[in-house]
Amino acid sequence: MIRRIGVVTSGGDAPGMNAAVRAVIRTAENYGISVMGIMRGYHGLIRNEIFELTPRSVADVIHRGGTILKSARSKQFTTEAGQEKAVKNLQEAGIEGLVVIGGDGSFQGGLALQSKGIKIVGIPATIDNDIPCTDFTIGFDTALNTVVEAINKIRDTATSHERVYVVEVMGRNSGYIALYAGLAGGAESILIPEVPMDLDDVVARIERSYELGKAHSIIVVAEGFNGDLGPEVQSEQSPAFRVGSYVKERTGFETRVTILGHIQRGGSPSVFDQILASRMGEKAVRLLMQDKSGYMVGITNNEINAVGLEYALAQEKQIDLSFYELAHMLSSS
Repeated sequence: MIRRIGVVTSGGDAPGMNAAVRAVIRTAENYGISVMGIMRGYHGLIRNEIFELTPRSVADVIHRGGTILKSARSKQFTTEAGQEKAVKNLQEAGIEGLVVIGGDGSFQGGLALQSKGIKIVGIPATIDNDIPCTDFTIGFDTALNTVVEAINKIRDTATSHERVYVVEVMGRNSGYIALYAGLAGGAESILIPEVPMDLDDVVARIERSYELGKAHSIIVVAEGFNGDLGPEVQSEQSPAFRVGSYVKERTGFETRVTILGHIQRGGSPSVFDQILASRMGEKAVRLLMQDKSGYMVGITNNEINAVGLEYALAQEKQIDLSFYELAHMLSSS
C-alpha cells in the first residue's frame, strides 16, 4: 500500500485549490498515508521546497481563495536536467505518488514526471474551464459569480448614462467564462473564439435595441476573441478595446470598456467549487491507493470519474453552442 504522497498546485491559481489540497490531506490521513506539500509548483519541486502537511495544516482553508502552496512558472522544469532534479527530490522525500492540481500545462508536466517513474493523478483547477473530459474545472463557478456580479454593477451605470459597455473577461482561447457569464448577466452580445461573429451584426443589434427604446447595451468579450475589425482598429491589442472602437465608430454611441482582469481569479470559492474540489481531492487519493497513475479526475453528469491524462489532453473541449443560441435569443429585444 502506498504510504506517502505529494501534492502540488501549479499554473494559474483558481478558487477552490485550497479545498482540493485539504481534501487530499485529510483523505490520505484517514487511510494512514502521509502527505508532503510542494511549494511554488514545479519551480519549488526543483528547489526541493518540500515539507510535511498534516490535517492541522489545512485548518480553515476550505473557504480561502488562491493556493496556500503558492504557484510559479519554471523554465528549468521544461529541460531534461530540471525534470531529473525534480524526480530525484521526490524520490529522496519518499513520495510514491503525486497529486497535481492545475491546468493543461501542469498536467503536461505531470506526464513528464510519470515517464520517469513517478505516479501521477491530476485534478483540473482553472477558471477557464478548458480541460476536456470534465464538465467543470475547479474555480470556474467562482469566476462566473465574480464576473456576473461585475456585469450587474456595470449595467447600473450603463443604464444611468445610456452607454454601451464592453466587458472583457478571461479564458485564454476558451469562451466558457464569456458565454456563461454573458447568458447569466443578460448581455446583449457575447463574443467568443468558438463562434465567428461579424461585428456589423453586433452594431445592428445595438441600433435595433435603441430603436425599440433601449439606450444601453452590454457586450461581453472573451480575451481570446479575434474578430476581423478592419485596419483602422487593428492596432489595439485588447479585444475589448478593438470592439469598443468599432462600435463607437459605427454607431456614434458613447462607449466604455472594462477589462476585469485578475479580479476573476480571486475571492472565496463558491459552494459548488468547495464541494467539487473536495470530491475530486478524495478521488485522487483513492486512485493512487489503487496503484493507478496517469489519470485525471473529472466530473460528468455530477459523477466523479477518472480518465487517462494523455487521452484527455489529446481531446478538444467543445463548447455547448445551445447556450450561445439561448443567450442570443433571450437578448434579441
